[in-house]
This record gives sequence, C-alpha cells and structure tokens, in this order.
Amino acid sequence: MTALLTLIGVVLFVLGILVSVGLHELGHMLPAKAFGMKVTQFFVGFGRTVWSTKRGETEYGIKLIPAGGFVRIIGMIPPAKGQDPTKVRKANTGPIQSMVENARSAEYETIDAADHGRLFYQKVWWKKLIVMASGPLVNIAIAFVLFGGLFMLYGANVAQTTVATVTDCVIPASQASADRKCQAGDQVSPAKQAGFQVGDRIVSFNGTAIDSWDQLTPLIRANTDKPATIVVERDGRQATLQTTTIVNQVREDAGSDKFVSVGFLGVSPEQKVERQDFGFVVDKMGELTVATLKALANFPEKLVGVAKSIVGGDRDQDSPMSVVGASRVAGEVASNNDLTGGERVAFLVSLLASLNLFLALFNFIPLLPLDGGHMVGAIWEGIKRGVAKLLGRPDPGYVDVAKLLPIAYVAASVIVVMGVLLVIADIVNPIRLFNG
Repeated sequence: MTALLTLIGVVLFVLGILVSVGLHELGHMLPAKAFGMKVTQFFVGFGRTVWSTKRGETEYGIKLIPAGGFVRIIGMIPPAKGQDPTKVRKANTGPIQSMVENARSAEYETIDAADHGRLFYQKVWWKKLIVMASGPLVNIAIAFVLFGGLFMLYGANVAQTTVATVTDCVIPASQASADRKCQAGDQVSPAKQAGFQVGDRIVSFNGTAIDSWDQLTPLIRANTDKPATIVVERDGRQATLQTTTIVNQVREDAGSDKFVSVGFLGVSPEQKVERQDFGFVVDKMGELTVATLKALANFPEKLVGVAKSIVGGDRDQDSPMSVVGASRVAGEVASNNDLTGGERVAFLVSLLASLNLFLALFNFIPLLPLDGGHMVGAIWEGIKRGVAKLLGRPDPGYVDVAKLLPIAYVAASVIVVMGVLLVIADIVNPIRLFNG
C-alpha cells in the first residue's frame, strides 16, 4: 500500500508539473496568435515526440522527457539589419559570427514572403513584452490560485499561545540539526529553569498581555539577558514563572544563513490549522516571493553544497532540488501514514504552488535563453525607439538579440549542468523529510 501511495503521489505531482508547463507555454502562445505572430509548434516536454497533432499551422504535442516545454514563435531570432529574412546566409567567418548566422539561418528555413509582418521581431516592442511576460505571469497566477485555495479553503498553520515543546538546553542555531542533542556543558534553557510545561498557555510577558505568538516572539527576542516574568494558564489556573532570557544565536529568517543575537526562552508553540482570508494570501505571496528571490540569489552557494553531498557530505534540508527530487518528496509525503489525508494534499498543493512561483521568478531573470532575456530586449527596443522619436532621430529599428546568442548558449549550458547536478544529487543523496 505504501508503494502504491508513493507512486500515486509521484504521478499526481508530475501531472501537476506538466499542466503547469502547458499553461506557461499557453501563456506565450495565446497572445502571440492574438497579435498575429506565426506559431508553428507547441510542445510539453523535451526529447523524442510521444504524440503530436497539427491544427492549422501549429503542431501540438507531448515529448518524452517531462522537464519543460516550448512554443516556437517564428522570428524570435531576427535577421541582421538590412538582410532579407528569406535569404539569411550561413556564415563561415569565425566561430562566434558563424554561430549567430547559422542560428539565423535555422530560424528562417521554414518562412517565405507570405509570412512578412507575422514574425516576432517585426512586431511592436510592447507586443513582444506581453508575449514573453505572459508565460511566467501564468505561473504566478497558478501559484496564487493554489495558495489561495490552500489557505482559504483548508487553512494555514497558525502558532497558538499554548506551549507545545519545552527545550531542555540552549543550542545555537549554527549547531542545530536533527541529530544534535543536549550535551554536557550545554546551558539549561530559561524555560526549563522557569518550570514551563507542555500545555501551558502564555497569558502575559513582563506585564504585556499576550494574544498571539507573533506578539510574544519580538518581546522575547528583545529581552536579552534580562529578567522575565511570564504568567501562564495551567489546568485552569494561572501561575507566575520567573527566569532570565539569555542571548542566543538564531537564524535571521527561516532558511537564512545569517545569524543574529537575540533573547531566547526555549519554548515552541502549538500549531493549529485555521482558514485565512484573501489578505493573508496576498501577504503570504509577498513573503514567499521575497524568500524565493533570496533563494535564487543564494543558488550558486547552495549548489556547491549539493555537489559536496554527492560525494558523501551532508545535504541541507533547504538545498535546491530537481523535478526528480521534488517528485520523490511528493511520493514520500503521499505515503506517510503519520499525516492525515488533508495534510498530505495540502503539502502537495503547497509544493506545486511553490514550484510555479520559483519557475516564474527564474524565467524573469534578464538573461537569454530565459523569457527575461527577450523581455529586456523588447524593453530596450522600446526605450531606443522612444528616445529617437523624442529627439527627432531616425527609427533605430529592432534590437538584434541574436548578438547575445553566444552568452545565451553559455547560460543554457550552465542551466543544463546545474539540472544534471541536482538530478544526480536527488538520486545519490536525496532530501528526506522524514526518517527512514
């Protein structure tokens, strides 16, 4: 039964990824067709074609490797200025120039004079921008809908003012791990000294009435090496506990590698799933967007840790994963009997939503071959043409993004290497959310 649930979890997650990819590409294709651009292919996946059908001038299909997709809009690589797009030549002048001209040649093998005016590069800059931005914007919309449904229909874990655990000793965050236990020489936690018990409901902290855990946390953090008087409710009666919150090293934010010195008590809250409103979804999406951008900034550093884990090092729980790793996690969650059915579905929805948000922000990186690279080209074209018009100068024409192809090939090679590295790590030393 466990194996079956694992398989179901993996299959459902992969299907979710394929649907997300298909909708992303649909986000590119629909405005492209609406603006009269020529779209010849719409595929989900890469590699060998599994199935395809042609409708009008566009071939739709599925390929073997479910690791992405593409829409072929003719004319995304423009001809050289002044060159007839139907007579693009192959170059043999040098390796870089040859690379660019051969790419131009391949782009225009299937076009003829009848396609004039329908090529991507011939369209006004803002239409190009809409076409390229619509793909990742669809992923953001998917993430918003999934997170919205999750938080508003199922709920989100909300920290209560009731104590769930009492820490026995003080362990700096820089040393904290699943295997790190209290050792001789570790300082007894202030909460343990004060006599906290699981189930205590915190009523006040140093005279301030406590209504939520979010209200309590900054009070504890600001109370560095100072006496603390905490009133708790225990078995229907109030009790006053005395201690001194010590200074400890904790992570600045969840998943952050930066540590800060703050007051430390040594209790953690009970969590309860509560339905949220639309405002919570908006705020949460903002928080997750910032966290994802930070993760992208730290990606190269994290990748070094992933590489080390392949040869036997420990792998961080918050290290990046490939689609293989994410699918394996989905299967692990689906088959975990310690979770309720609702918790399993909620986790899988959250995982898929997070993946969509990551894909959107990753594609916004202003570098070819990503969508952001073409968006920058369109914006730069708009600026150049706008300035020229304002100054009464001749129209400079389209921006020749083909000149950036050598950089694009390097970037694509790096992306492929990173993807292969993550897949190997997810096979050799996968992230495990649960023991075993």
